[in-house]
Amino acid sequence: MIIEISQQRKRNLQDFCRNRHIQFEDFQLLDLAFHHRSYSNENAKHKHLNNERLEFLGDSVLGLATAGFLFEDMKDSQEGDLAKIKAAVVSEKALAPIALKFGIDKLLVMGRGEEMSGGRTKPAILADCMEAIIGALYLDKGFEAAKKYVLSFIVPQIRLIQQNGGKDYKTLLQELYQKKSKSTPVYRTVSISGPDHDQTFEVEVILGEITYNSAKGKSKKEAEQLAAKKALEKLTGKEY
Repeated sequence: MIIEISQQRKRNLQDFCRNRHIQFEDFQLLDLAFHHRSYSNENAKHKHLNNERLEFLGDSVLGLATAGFLFEDMKDSQEGDLAKIKAAVVSEKALAPIALKFGIDKLLVMGRGEEMSGGRTKPAILADCMEAIIGALYLDKGFEAAKKYVLSFIVPQIRLIQQNGGKDYKTLLQELYQKKSKSTPVYRTVSISGPDHDQTFEVEVILGEITYNSAKGKSKKEAEQLAAKKALEKLTGKEY
């Protein structure tokens, strides 16, 4: 059984494909990639119609595409270095923010219970959906199309790690600031909004007497990292 999709839903999926520079013949397959298991659990006639099998497939395609790129790109690096970067860029931590950037949270289909618990912004659900889309694209267009899509967002992440030596934004900011001052950056929580199960934290970073633009995240740690990223870009004039 395949879930029928409305014309509006199909237009939304077409917009997603257009924005991501990918093509699909079977939009029902793509639509399935956005269906979280909580939806099929709450809708008996849609039992087992969720994205878990596509996620399983997409995880392998993602790993192979990433490993292949690293193997060719870092010819002088040892296996341990390649594995370290691969683990970082194909992780839930890396994929979830990309999913939000792509608007995947708005296209997710989930059960009422998961929706009420803030499922649309849960990193695990977002990352799983990213992998399911890759799996769907592999089935619809083949490995080369899926690989091209994967590398479109994975390569920039790899370049960041190569550039920063695997250090996070807070560490990079602290090292940069301590070269100019003996002080360390100070992070201040500006606000906490939303219900307990789906809070948003807004944090600003202060360097000496200068307060930089605040950033928001689904955890205090995430907001601090994003605030540090903004400060780094302001201080260095380059994108991180």
